Amino acid sequence: MRRIDGATDHVVVIGAGLAGLSATLHLLGSGRRVTLLEQADTPGGRAGQQSFDGNAVDTGASVLTMPELLEEAFAAVGEPLAKNLRLTRLDPAYRARFADGSSLALRTDGDAMEAEIRAFAGAREAAGYRALRRWLSELYAVQKDRFIGTNFDSPADLARPELVKLAALGGFGRLGPRIGRYLRDERVRRLFSFQALYAGLDPARAIGAYGVIAYMDTVGGVYYPEGGMGEIGRAMTGAAARAGADVRFGTEAAWLERVNSRVRAVRTRSGERIACDAVVLATELSSAYRLIGARPRRPLPLRYSPSAVVLHGRTTAKWDLGHHTIFFGDAWERTFAEIIRDGKLMSDPSLLVTRPTATDPGLAGRGGEIVSVLAPAPNTQRGPIDWDRVRGPYREELFRTLEARGLTGFGDEFSVDETITPADWAARGLGAGTPFSLAHTFAQTGPFRPANLVRAAGNVVLAGSGTTPGVGIPPVLISGRLAAERITGR
Repeated sequence: MRRIDGATDHVVVIGAGLAGLSATLHLLGSGRRVTLLEQADTPGGRAGQQSFDGNAVDTGASVLTMPELLEEAFAAVGEPLAKNLRLTRLDPAYRARFADGSSLALRTDGDAMEAEIRAFAGAREAAGYRALRRWLSELYAVQKDRFIGTNFDSPADLARPELVKLAALGGFGRLGPRIGRYLRDERVRRLFSFQALYAGLDPARAIGAYGVIAYMDTVGGVYYPEGGMGEIGRAMTGAAARAGADVRFGTEAAWLERVNSRVRAVRTRSGERIACDAVVLATELSSAYRLIGARPRRPLPLRYSPSAVVLHGRTTAKWDLGHHTIFFGDAWERTFAEIIRDGKLMSDPSLLVTRPTATDPGLAGRGGEIVSVLAPAPNTQRGPIDWDRVRGPYREELFRTLEARGLTGFGDEFSVDETITPADWAARGLGAGTPFSLAHTFAQTGPFRPANLVRAAGNVVLAGSGTTPGVGIPPVLISGRLAAERITGR
């Protein structure tokens, strides 16, 4: 594994999202002095939180899996996870409601889920689930250390025994058809394939290796931290400060002072000069390259994941909602074609509705329920939609959709605090107006994803969802560790 050359005593980390915080903790654990800069007033980045009239609303990621990666980051500075976060395992992880009126709970305990599927779709489907669970577990075991959790220096690094095992498991075939080998009921298949959308992919077209995302959700388990998802960033920041990090919020990096290919200091927007030996850029990929003054060298343009329209609000109504409820439309395959390839809004929406107060009522400072609705949508490159014009009518359409699917009176009972569209994500500096960064196409996976080492700046390392290993809370936590290893060694 290549490391940056020269002194690395003082590292400036730019960006206090989960990737930057992970890098900070791992660097501190290796004895480095760290200055952490964040332009916002609070940590968390895309797993942040905002207050709306006393309600603590998670404005980014709402699904936490693989908490052992958080445990690893806290352990780097000698602190136990339990001291910093109180996690609840969600059971069920999701509730699925289908267009035909049926519903199914997704449980991560194998026996419990087998019983659910047997009651829902019969003994043959339950047996298929058991076989699928074994396959997903084998996929994860093969990939977790050598593909997901490792730094690649070149595509040649793929040539290892695990690659043969992955191929033998069907990791380079198509995910949708592979799941279809185990499950015949199209509704049940959706519960184990919709996760590909997190990686910006149509399940029918994604390679089988991305079954690891379904493993994280459906086998590893889904968790929620007391106080909301924003508590993760706050807890990591606290641990970093106690370990000696100089944490500065409201501080924007303006440019990097370089001598030849080596950064000597970070200049802030206020004019401060922070001398350093190395830099970790845990920012949006385009922002990172703007600070460096370079562009990634790639034969093909970067391809971004689909985006989302998100409604955050409150209600006093008592609908039949779990913590996470997925309302599946009938036109499943057409949905992916519309948002990924055609750049159109879903004609038959599938929606994720999150009610965190089902687990943590204290988030609602004035009582009632906090509810968020996420509707996948084209990114701004694929679908040049006039969101100023469409925002209101599309919100009303989503209300009607949820009312038709059992949430009676949703449009009248749901008070909207914020509506976020792809145009809003773009205005916040997110490439192609998507919070899900680069799609995990084969050409943007593993050693083919934008590297975390930068040729133009010999002592700069990247972290975050735009670099290796990719999108989601587990990958960005890993990306922080991988960035730290480029500085400290394994």
